[in-house]
Amino acid sequence: MSNMEQAGRLPAVRIKAQDGSQALIALYGAHLLSWKNGAGKERLFLSARSALDGSAAIRGGVPVIFPQFGQRGNGQRHGFARTATWRLASHADGQPGIPAHAEFHLNQDDLAPAVKADWPYAFELRLRFTLRADALSMAFNVRNTGLDDFSFAAALHTYYALADFASTTLDGLAAPIAFSEFLDEIHPATPTLSLLQPAGHESLQLQQQGFNEWVVWNPGAANAAALLDMADEEWRRFVCIEPARVDKQILRAGGEWSGIHTVSSIP
Repeated sequence: MSNMEQAGRLPAVRIKAQDGSQALIALYGAHLLSWKNGAGKERLFLSARSALDGSAAIRGGVPVIFPQFGQRGNGQRHGFARTATWRLASHADGQPGIPAHAEFHLNQDDLAPAVKADWPYAFELRLRFTLRADALSMAFNVRNTGLDDFSFAAALHTYYALADFASTTLDGLAAPIAFSEFLDEIHPATPTLSLLQPAGHESLQLQQQGFNEWVVWNPGAANAAALLDMADEEWRRFVCIEPARVDKQILRAGGEWSGIHTVSSIP
């Protein structure tokens, strides 16, 4: 299959837009590992210490959170979607007037027996990445394909690469936020945020639909030092800003939910 390559030991698909911008997504977790602009500048952070072998969740990029946020439930932390192997449903590079895309699917039959026993519901997840010259959109769809209702939380836990954490600002939240050494805040959803960096570095506009909150996180120096999959100084080089529905909500049998996250360059 064209566009397939290895990211560490993980199969991954690379898609390219007409301007040369590109995205690399691993089948493990349907995890967006890299998003570069047409000039080759990386927009996402990926820890140099993160294992890319399927042994653990990937530290950086865009982990997919489902069906549990953090430890807000009885299942595994942040759910199983980020450590499951998804199926590549379709992909294509960009053509004149047509954006590049890659779509991934996951259902109960793709899960390991122990995971399936722990969360015994019929479902289908679809995650579609759409890549344009100056924007990337992630459309996340959850379907309840069974006869029983289930509840779920969801998030797209995006790690943005920064030139300097302390010199970065975030505009558009209902309440102001200070980029101190440690961040772990949940804010009500607003349609648009602006992630602003100093002159000479790219700033980004973040938009969401369908989610309930924005979660903003950075471990700070002390917590980063305690993380085995993060170098001590790496906390200065990223911030996580994720569209989320933090608390589980019921999805009726036969029902579906969709959330969209679009990130674009600010000229």
